[in-house]
Amino acid sequence: MARLSALSCRPTSIHQQWAMRILLLSAYDAASHRQWRQGLVTHLPDYEWTVLTLPGRFFSWRIRGNALSWAAEQQDILQQPFDLIVATSMVDLATLKGLVANLAAVPALLYFHENQFAYPESGHARGSVEAQMTSIYSAMAADRLLFNSAYNRQTFLQGAKALLKKLPDHAPLSVIEALEGKSTVLGVPIDETCLLQKENKVDKPIRLVWNHRWEYDKGPERLYLVLKELARCGLDYHINILGQQFRKRPEVFDKIKAEFETQITTWGYIENRNDYLQTLQQSNIVFSTALHDFQGLAMLEAMATGCIPVAPKRLAYPEYIPEILLCESFENDAERDASAIASRISQVAAQSERYLDSMPGLTERTWIAMADGYKAELEALIIP
Repeated sequence: MARLSALSCRPTSIHQQWAMRILLLSAYDAASHRQWRQGLVTHLPDYEWTVLTLPGRFFSWRIRGNALSWAAEQQDILQQPFDLIVATSMVDLATLKGLVANLAAVPALLYFHENQFAYPESGHARGSVEAQMTSIYSAMAADRLLFNSAYNRQTFLQGAKALLKKLPDHAPLSVIEALEGKSTVLGVPIDETCLLQKENKVDKPIRLVWNHRWEYDKGPERLYLVLKELARCGLDYHINILGQQFRKRPEVFDKIKAEFETQITTWGYIENRNDYLQTLQQSNIVFSTALHDFQGLAMLEAMATGCIPVAPKRLAYPEYIPEILLCESFENDAERDASAIASRISQVAAQSERYLDSMPGLTERTWIAMADGYKAELEALIIP
């Protein structure tokens, strides 16, 4: 938990100045969630922020227990006067407002880094009906919904509608129209520090980077198949395999390390942010094998440092990766999917200048560029 008080105030009239008091809640404060809420506080300093977080672990307990934990442990803070609540979609907002009377009438904005309807089925506990219903209740309790991508928004609304249709009677499908009407897309910005300058060239051997969480939904088995296909094609490359790891990780990573050790330059999570960005800057092509990515902040950060992206044409990737750099998606066929990704990587390596010219500028996706959009969303909820 942290409390942050802004030094400056936002004028509301000629005779009065005040700082909007915002309660910022992150119930599953994993890396991307933490990066987002720290960015909010840093780039919107004209508000008085009170920040409550819970660790990003024990997902099934956390998504149902966060409101209970805060109501029991943070009564003194929650009883203070707030003008606005900003919460991540992991927060059980409906229950928290019900348990803490002081918060019941406070306007609330719910931010969706992800939703509980679009995770791959196999091996993932996050697709539970209980978690899905909780997210619907939270969305109903909020006054405004922001999603980090159009894909995230679409799959949430579609998934919520499909779930409500399963109710045997009294299915309130009008809820979906209401949720859609109060929602929009506003992505997680990237740090300006990502916009590093480097020479407009591709190294020989080519330097690849795969920088995703080491979990099954990021497609590590497909990563292994991509590397095998690149070896079969004879591509001369080195690779940085980066990303956050957990107590349990897919066993295929051991196979990858054993079979491709001579090609691997960097292996594992890089704690130091500057070192991480430098590793991205030294890479030429970033690629994804993901089966689930609601925005793809890791891809965007790598692109900002100058990496050429390669990804399947699915998830949120078509929203910011040029068509020429997307490959055909075979979500239900791992081998064909890996073959398509490897083929596009080989094409980019062989014709680097052509693909470098198609790279999009990302300055409009930085915090500096997007802060006013966030400010407008927050102030629209409390200023008539």
